[in-house]
Amino acid sequence: MIDDAVYKLTFFQRALILIFVIMGTAVYSSSILVASAILPKMQGAFGATQDEVSWTMTFNIVATAVVTPMTGWLADGIGRRNTMVWCSVAFAMSTFMCGMATSLEEMIFWRIAQGAAGAPLVPLGQTLLLDSNPSRQHGLITALFGMGNMIGPVIAPTVGGEVSDLYGWQWAYWMIVPFAIITAVGFWFILPTRSSRERTSLDWSGFLTLSIAIAGAQIVFSRGQRLDWFQSTEIVVMTFLTAVALYMFVAHSLTAKRPFIRLSLFTDRNYALGMLLVFFYGMLNFAPVVLLPPLLQAHANFTDTAIGAFIGWRGLGTAIGFIIAMLLPRLDARLMMMIGFAIQAYGGYNMMQFDLNVSPYLLGLNTVIQGIGVGLAWVPITVVTFATLKPEYRAEAMGMFHLLRNFGSSLFISVAVAEIVRSSSANYARMTESISPFNNVWSMPWATGAWSIDTIQGTAKVAGEIARQSAMIGYLNAFAMYALVALIAVPICLLVRLPKRDS
Repeated sequence: MIDDAVYKLTFFQRALILIFVIMGTAVYSSSILVASAILPKMQGAFGATQDEVSWTMTFNIVATAVVTPMTGWLADGIGRRNTMVWCSVAFAMSTFMCGMATSLEEMIFWRIAQGAAGAPLVPLGQTLLLDSNPSRQHGLITALFGMGNMIGPVIAPTVGGEVSDLYGWQWAYWMIVPFAIITAVGFWFILPTRSSRERTSLDWSGFLTLSIAIAGAQIVFSRGQRLDWFQSTEIVVMTFLTAVALYMFVAHSLTAKRPFIRLSLFTDRNYALGMLLVFFYGMLNFAPVVLLPPLLQAHANFTDTAIGAFIGWRGLGTAIGFIIAMLLPRLDARLMMMIGFAIQAYGGYNMMQFDLNVSPYLLGLNTVIQGIGVGLAWVPITVVTFATLKPEYRAEAMGMFHLLRNFGSSLFISVAVAEIVRSSSANYARMTESISPFNNVWSMPWATGAWSIDTIQGTAKVAGEIARQSAMIGYLNAFAMYALVALIAVPICLLVRLPKRDS
């Protein structure tokens, strides 16, 4: 068999690189899911609303999306090893400062710094693994990489929820810092270096216009519902800036000699379809871990420890999906992707059946099922997307790949939260119309049961229950959107062309 790996390394060196790359990316993914497990506690500590505290998640993902395309430039400019080392160091520092935050504004700032610092770790780490191993092993390596990445998401939310209950939400961040430092030291000693590097300059025009377009779109979808969409001058201005920045980015990228992102990569059929599929994948990836914690704690009375366990079970399901993908390497990649998205659609349908008395067993089982779908879809999407690209384009192409994944996550979270806020307020207004002494139902004890509006306390209890039920309707609408996105992705998988297998 031909060894077409870019780096000629021993088996022991390849194994060490795999271990430390997995550790680095697991630490980064842990920071996202740990934050989701303690969202309700941060909301209380900062006195924030649900959509405001969700900014700590969405802007972290936006920062990751903005910086991710810089991966190729950083790798060419300061070297792959230096990029991995210094990004790990910066990630450790910003994670520590997240725990030191005393206001929502500080937390959002350090979460942005955390996302920006950790952004290159996943795409560049995956590129190093592909370059360190022959192409015939890329499916196995991708499965191991993905399965290893679930170590953090499985353990961190559970441990983080327990730690936050015992010592405070700050320790959920601080417990990650030592592992980030160990990862930085490991990268320094085991990652290979190139004897010569091409000195490149950053295409600032492309970078800035893309950053403005991404950030502007995120702000529009995050704040649109609260500001009444286009009735707000801010939303109108941000929409205009987003459209102009996107147009300038595309026009510049098509005419520049060395653009920030090489749009010609999209002429590769599999890569273009892979970008679309990973965008849908991103929309489904983090949405449940952001939406479920506030619902479970604020309206279903679950503890942080229980919420962390449910998120951890999703990671366990993802690990199972990766194992299945690894054991079935010759299964048609299109079929594997379709099964993965179909399972996530089924998980979304199950969430649409939830109510405020959902049992822990049903909740845990559904999160595992969703995780299996995530694991099954990820491996074939990655392998098929990069199967026909030249190795020298991998770092840049991988950056764009993860950019769309992260942007899909932040976009869907913003849209889902906006729908929850809109639907909750609309349904609350509609249901309170029947709370009136002129409604004859309230004079029928056999119909009202223990509910009463004859006293202030009774009216307050009725209002609280209506608020819970109207919020639940909003969440059910968001879960329906989740299932719909997964269903839309299923037929797109059929358009992918499978790479020819080597004899």
